[in-house]
Amino acid sequence: MPIRRATIGRRNMLRVGACQTPEILGDIEAALGCIEHFARQSEPAHVDLLLFPECFLQGYLVEEGHIREHALDLESAAFASILQRLTPVRPTLVFGMIELRRGRYSNSAVVVRSGQVVGVYRKTHLSAGESLFEPGDAFPVFELNGVTYGINICFDTNFADAAAPLAAQGARLMLVPAQNMMKRGAAKEWKLLHNRIRAERVRETGMWLISADVTGARDDVRVAYGPTSVMNPEAEIVAQVPLMATGMVLAEIE
Repeated sequence: MPIRRATIGRRNMLRVGACQTPEILGDIEAALGCIEHFARQSEPAHVDLLLFPECFLQGYLVEEGHIREHALDLESAAFASILQRLTPVRPTLVFGMIELRRGRYSNSAVVVRSGQVVGVYRKTHLSAGESLFEPGDAFPVFELNGVTYGINICFDTNFADAAAPLAAQGARLMLVPAQNMMKRGAAKEWKLLHNRIRAERVRETGMWLISADVTGARDDVRVAYGPTSVMNPEAEIVAQVPLMATGMVLAEIE
């Protein structure tokens, strides 16, 4: 698994690893194994936080049967067992999941540290194909090693009003779990556009932006290129996992 590194400050800062993974659909055991794999790979670099793609835990498939079968309540015994398994993982984890909350479904990103839920962000801007999800209405920020960070999920980055509340709360870093598995024609057209859109948010806010995406083919129709990358406050891509390759990009943020 190749690791790309970007140094964004001095030593003893927040070390972030963003993981470009295969798509995993409906197999939580495999998703947890992937998290553990990347955690082991990150140990030599003393990574403080690992970022995974959108809906990573259960897989991004916006179909009623898939969502109903795999959605998890954060207060459930099933999710408690997941947290217990993740307790030995040293880095803080930010990963996407399909959340069941008060009988409704959310496209969420959960922040987990030492097997405990630190917080959750629920996607606020839903695409036309995400009508089964309920949009979120809050923009929480979190702190680790003195660095304040917030989260946008994939399509959120098309909208300035999703990034601005994070910067207004002092966030220096925006994490973007994404999932860009698309029909092949659209995927080819969009593979270089994702970072161009994200660069607009960076120029508006002055934050660093780190994204994590899936890669590979789902079938003969759909493919995901990525990208998983680190963008500095000047909207320059300073590190990126190659398109169509699994791997991790590392960044140190002051």
